[in-house]
Amino acid sequence: GEHPARVATPSASSSSREAETLLTEEMPGSSYFQEDDRPVVLFDGICNMCNGGVNFVLDWDTSGKLRMAALQSEAGKSLLLRSGRRTDDVSSIVLVEKDKFAIKSEAVLRIAEFLDVPFPLLAQFFLPLPLFIRDTVYDQIAANRYFFFGKSSECRLRDDTFQDRFIE
Repeated sequence: GEHPARVATPSASSSSREAETLLTEEMPGSSYFQEDDRPVVLFDGICNMCNGGVNFVLDWDTSGKLRMAALQSEAGKSLLLRSGRRTDDVSSIVLVEKDKFAIKSEAVLRIAEFLDVPFPLLAQFFLPLPLFIRDTVYDQIAANRYFFFGKSSECRLRDDTFQDRFIE
């Protein structure tokens, strides 16, 4: 199902309360939605766990509903600004849609809604949990992702099999 967007003005804040925000045409990153309105998943390009998550999304998004960009790429930086975040903020996955964005656990659940069954159903199961509980779990995983899963020396920006899914 579609969630009503929380209306707020994007700012430098990274709080979960501003996880979904209406975005306007004049904002940075608008060009990425002019010819293709598919949402963009911003991921940490040097995080092995995050790259595994990208592979998972590519495998389960067989309809090609989502696009990908590394947070460290030019597209990623522009879309971070569009979402009211700093260009060097790689602390959270971000789902940027044409008119709103989501971070942390909200982004993960929104992404799940675009994937093949059973993931939209699983997202509906976890949505009723309070945001502070979901984000606390998310923050613990995110804070330890390099320790448990390691880092890559370079960003994964493109995969020729899914060329139309990656933006730089």
